[in-house]
Amino acid sequence: MSDATAKKDPPETNNEAPVFDADFRRRLEDLIRWRRDVRRFRADAVDGTLVDELIGLAALAPSVGNSQPWRFVKVADTGRRARVIENFEACNADALNDYSGEKAKSYAALKLSGLRDAPVHLAVFCDTGTEAGHGVGRKTMPEMLPYSVVGALSTLWLASRAHGLGMGWVSILEADVIAGILDVPDGWALIAYLCIGYPEEEHIDPELERHGWQERLDVSGFVLER
Repeated sequence: MSDATAKKDPPETNNEAPVFDADFRRRLEDLIRWRRDVRRFRADAVDGTLVDELIGLAALAPSVGNSQPWRFVKVADTGRRARVIENFEACNADALNDYSGEKAKSYAALKLSGLRDAPVHLAVFCDTGTEAGHGVGRKTMPEMLPYSVVGALSTLWLASRAHGLGMGWVSILEADVIAGILDVPDGWALIAYLCIGYPEEEHIDPELERHGWQERLDVSGFVLER
């Protein structure tokens, strides 16, 4: 049997630790630096198999008590998408009222979602009633359940970028309204509504920084020693 056809152990059963050398670490840093909250997408379709692969990678993230509380909803129905967009536009208009003067003009000029352009809409929920994990690690910090979903989202973001895809996290939405639009089970709490697709442009700097809304702060100001 040739090397090309030799059967390999599946990753989850291969106990040989990989080597992460200096070149890998440099490339990992590039991946982290180039991961962006994307709002401008090309019209190109994204292969559904790739979306499933990315969800599978996200599900390898750690979770409290190994509870795996993430629940993914692929939103393909045009009617449901339209209702999500409608909710975003209402919430965005309301948010604009919180600003005045030049800040209001700046806010109105920002592109804060790619909902109309992104080929993939993916809603990610936390199953707050899951019995998986048997409650380990959640008695004193029950918020660890949704935090676990956020960890999976970070994994999904990096994995998407590694495949040349961009991902945008739309937070200007009413979570309960979105849950109703998507008709999910009771006890599922919306953590993220995501737009995924191939980006129109590539930038290493965040869009909000590039457009003068908020510069990146020096992380040393956020580190304490005790």
